[in-house]
Order: sequence, then structure tokens, then C-alpha cells
Amino acid sequence: MSSLILSVFFLCISESESVKTLRNVAVKSGGSLTIPCFYDEKYKSNPKYWCKGYYWYSCGIVARTNTSGRTSVTDYPTQNMFTVELNSLQDSDSGDYRCTVEIGDKWTVDDSHYLYLMVSADPAVSVINSRVSGQEGGSVSVQCLYRTDYKNKQKQWCRFRDWSCLTSQNSAVQISDDGRGVVSVEMSGLKKSDAGWYWFSAGEVGVTVHLTVTERPTTSGSPKTEDIVISRAADTTAFKGKQTEEMVDTPATETCLHTESEQFCVARN
Repeated sequence: MSSLILSVFFLCISESESVKTLRNVAVKSGGSLTIPCFYDEKYKSNPKYWCKGYYWYSCGIVARTNTSGRTSVTDYPTQNMFTVELNSLQDSDSGDYRCTVEIGDKWTVDDSHYLYLMVSADPAVSVINSRVSGQEGGSVSVQCLYRTDYKNKQKQWCRFRDWSCLTSQNSAVQISDDGRGVVSVEMSGLKKSDAGWYWFSAGEVGVTVHLTVTERPTTSGSPKTEDIVISRAADTTAFKGKQTEEMVDTPATETCLHTESEQFCVARN
């Protein structure tokens, strides 16, 4: 009876609203994947880790914050997020995992979010480029792929920041499904605030995409010609640059003052 109660208890805590990410993620064998895990403001200072296992109490830690290797965990406290970067994934890496925040109290369960990772040669969903970039005011295109048996599944383009999803296009996002395994997502009129993490999903399976938005380069106009007024009483040392302090009379009706970088002329009356 006690083991049954314990199992029910852990089933009840298996999901967390304080730590969130996707529930099912797909990736191609041999490839890489970055999973963003978002957490509550109160967890900014807590250690984070990535573990393998369905239940928290039996979840084996794979990587902790600021570790490096085939799996790395990086915390971004200003964004209330940590990322789990997985490299050189193999089919054997498929399974149950958890994004976890360590509470540090032996009487308190660590806060975590469960997800299932599917690694295969022919994943349910994938993207051509998982990291894309565009300029402010410009546009960016993401090519999303899905397996033929997912043809009739609902396709969505979603944003982690507010957990909002689009199934059809709007003025800023154009979504086109060719019905043969390719969904094109084009975002136009990009703003700095559009930068961040997104995901594409078909049915219940998703894949992550990161968007970077850079500033549009400023184009400098033609140099402006400014009038320079030279007072008769002005000290020649007021000019920038080393002066030769040489006044040269020209055959015409003007006097010129030469410096190493400029020549100033004053018309005579």
C-alpha cells in the first residue's frame, strides 16, 4: 500500500508550472538540439540540471549548470531560462528526461518538467536550420519538415516567451504547408522583441528554433559643407591640427591659412 501511495504522489508532482518546456521533442540521429527550459523568477539563484528518467526521484543527473561536454547546461538568470545543449545524439539517447531546478532542501522535491526525447534517422519533425537571424525591419524564413505520417497533424509555429501559437498566417507571419512534408514560416517586419526561442510542431511533437534579430546598418549621408566664419581677432591656435602659421597671399582677392589637414580662406573686401 505504501508503494502505491508513493507512486501516486510522484505522479501528482511529475508536472510543474514553475518549470516549463516542450513535452515531446524530436531530432535526427547524429544531430544536435538545444532545449530551452523556463523557470519561475524565484529560482534565479538555484542550481539547474538535466537528468534522465521518468520520475524525479529516480532521474539520473546527466549535466549540471555550467558543465561542458556532449551535454551542457547554461543558465540565463536575466531571462529566467536555462538551456540544455545536446550534441552527437544517437538513437540510444531517446527516452524520458527532466529539466530540473535544485531546491537544496532534502525534505523538498526538486522542481522539474518532464519531456520525451525522440532520436531517429527519420524524425517526426525537423528544421533545416535551428538557428536563424534577420535584421530589424527585414524578414527571415524557416524551413520546417515533417514525416509523411504526420501530414494530417495540426502544424503550429509557437513562441516560448508567451507560449502563443499560430496555425495559420497573419500580417507578420506567413505559414505555408506544401502538403508534401515542408512547412515554410516567414516572419517579416522583424523587431528586436521578436528575438528568442520558438518551436515548430506537428501534432504533439516539436523541434526548437532560435531567432536572432540584429540592428539594421545605418547608411551615412553625403558629407555636409559647413560655412566657416573666421574672426579677424581669432587666435590661430584655435584651429584643430598643427598649423604652419603661414599666411599666403594669392593672386586673387583672398588670403588663405594653411594647416596640415585643412586650408581656410577669407575673402578680402
